[in-house]
Amino acid sequence: MNDLLLRTLMGEKTERRPLWIMRQAGRYLPEYRELRKKNTFEEMCASPDLATEVTLQPMARFPLDAAIVFADLMTPVSALGVPFHFNPGPIVPNPLRDAASIRNLRVPAAEEIAPAMYETLRRVKKGLEGRANLIGFAGAPWSIAAYLVEGKGGKGFPFLRALLAEDEVLFGELLSTLTTLCLEFSIEQYRSGADVIQIFDSWAGLLSVKNYTDHVEPHLIRLLSGLREKGIPTIYFAQGAPHLTENTKTLPCDGLGLCWRSDMAEARNVIPNEGEGRKTLQGNIDPAILLAGPEATKRAAAELLRTVPAHGHIVNLGHGIMPEVPIDSVHALVEAVHNEAGVSA
Repeated sequence: MNDLLLRTLMGEKTERRPLWIMRQAGRYLPEYRELRKKNTFEEMCASPDLATEVTLQPMARFPLDAAIVFADLMTPVSALGVPFHFNPGPIVPNPLRDAASIRNLRVPAAEEIAPAMYETLRRVKKGLEGRANLIGFAGAPWSIAAYLVEGKGGKGFPFLRALLAEDEVLFGELLSTLTTLCLEFSIEQYRSGADVIQIFDSWAGLLSVKNYTDHVEPHLIRLLSGLREKGIPTIYFAQGAPHLTENTKTLPCDGLGLCWRSDMAEARNVIPNEGEGRKTLQGNIDPAILLAGPEATKRAAAELLRTVPAHGHIVNLGHGIMPEVPIDSVHALVEAVHNEAGVSA
């Protein structure tokens, strides 16, 4: 049984640092690209057969310590009755930009939110056979709202920021609904076999400290507190948000994922790895370094391992792995982490 990630997240001193890679089930793998030739992204997410296969693909290649379920940040949104598709990113044909469209949103029962994803989790859990922990995930309310209000990925998501400026109450109602959705969705993922839930705040970096503190953080606290009350281990990852570290270090989560722009060693100095306020840190090699090949990857990994204490650290990238990354770079990262503890990769 390999529960290294979970034990590290819970604050235990472990035999070595765990390793997994954001977007590890995806386009850098030739076997994924072969499947993708025959199926759309939506079809792959919606099919437990295909999603299970994709989730397990990197586990067959690398001795990673966690599998993360293959899905999308927008997966639970269909349950709200909001149509969307991908081209290639999320497209919402009728963005939510008025009170009626926002106040008409209703969150269904948890088991109705994303039944195909729950089935995928059950199958992956069985397929792992104890070789690694299983991570479920949800988008943070702010980051899901970004697509729902903007209608698509956009530079700075100006319509979302405009909604906040125009009507703070309506903005709060939208985030409250999405918080309920993410909470119920995450709890059901845990019931379906996930050992850990990671909350992805992909667009947190767009927020000022004041707007994050006043308008976003309270919803995150409700979400993460609700998961903690259920005994569900959590990691919160805020992309592009080193300026929010003072806020995120106090969130009620067990782990804090840092993007590649953050100084991990500095964060460890101000966020304890034991005692009051303890948090496991996750990350944060720049994904672009892996494009430079295995030698550059080894150097970056060695520097990370040298400067960040092993206790309370999960090795990962500081954002998702890029499609063009050579497989040898991933092997080099695994080797560096395992060699630190004298483990055969």
